[in-house]
Amino acid sequence: MSLAFLFPGQGSQAKGMGADVFTRFPELLEQANKEVGYSLCDICLADDSDQLGQTQFTQPALYLVSYLEAKSKIEDGQHPALAAGHSVGEFAALATAGAFSFMEGLRMVSKRGEIMSKVSGGGMAAVIGLDVENIRLTLEKAGADQVDLANFNSPGQIVLSGPANQIETILSPLKVAGARMVVPLKVSGAFHSRMMEEPAREFGNFLNEFTFSNPSFPVYSNVDACPYKDGDSIAPLLIRQIHSSVLWSETITKMRESGAVEFLECGPGNVLTKLLRQIP
Repeated sequence: MSLAFLFPGQGSQAKGMGADVFTRFPELLEQANKEVGYSLCDICLADDSDQLGQTQFTQPALYLVSYLEAKSKIEDGQHPALAAGHSVGEFAALATAGAFSFMEGLRMVSKRGEIMSKVSGGGMAAVIGLDVENIRLTLEKAGADQVDLANFNSPGQIVLSGPANQIETILSPLKVAGARMVVPLKVSGAFHSRMMEEPAREFGNFLNEFTFSNPSFPVYSNVDACPYKDGDSIAPLLIRQIHSSVLWSETITKMRESGAVEFLECGPGNVLTKLLRQIP
């Protein structure tokens, strides 16, 4: 039986996250706080300044908690045979597999969040119960030509991303087309859309200073739903991931085909665990 680790992305963050692992790894927590220049612990546990929902803070906070939860599970004897992460969760998956160090990953996600937070005017919405073909047709009829299909989370859940004004105009048409629910997401940008192409280029320049190792076990990329081939393949895919669709449903299918039987979510919440039940 193959065990797979799954690492959640933005939207899974919650006040109080990390309480169960911070006391177990005080040295790593201290190093992380020193690296980012503020207390990640305070943001995760108290969030007195409402920073947890801001991308530049959300991403390093999620990375920290997810990585430490995976480290805790491994020290307790649960060793993954393969892994995947949803959006920013992919960094925690790669760090757990030894593609780069914990601190290198923290620097990456901190810069990623900082860069992505600069793009304003974007929005996202989850479409429940409407197939891809009808979503595309509805977008075309509504003239929402700048809206992209960002996350293929399951056959029945697809997330759209693009300019906030176009996202707003398509909510009603999608319901008329047969969507069971259309839920605007509380995000600060149009992630995984063409609006993120410039941030992706900037992030690519930043990644030039890092060297990547071959993952010690297969880690699946959001971009193509396939395991990274080697260390050299990591940076190009992480750059593309910022503005490309997250092929989550296909990723889970391929992980199962590769022998994954048990899945453990490493990070706050159970969003990915719930999605497993929706993916045949």
